[in-house]
Amino acid sequence: MKIDKDQVENIAKLSRIRLTELEREMFVHQLNNILFYIEKLNKLDTENVAPMAYTSDVSNVFREDKLKPSIPLQDVLINAPATKSGFFKVPKVIE
Repeated sequence: MKIDKDQVENIAKLSRIRLTELEREMFVHQLNNILFYIEKLNKLDTENVAPMAYTSDVSNVFREDKLKPSIPLQDVLINAPATKSGFFKVPKVIE
């Protein structure tokens, strides 16, 4: 598959982008290089290559959940600018 100026122009039109003649030439060249590389990759034999999500063996390290007491309510609310009945008081944002 090869990209030509008409295809680049059509893509630019659909994208509502104005391109100069120099930019059209540049994009034709760049897009053809990308397609050439993809064709090259498609020729590789990947029959015995297992699918993978990561290039290295990684795993998440999780700590064990432990039940512990929470911070006392008065300590939580001590620096709040406004409180009401043990809650943070904030301005109404929905009418």
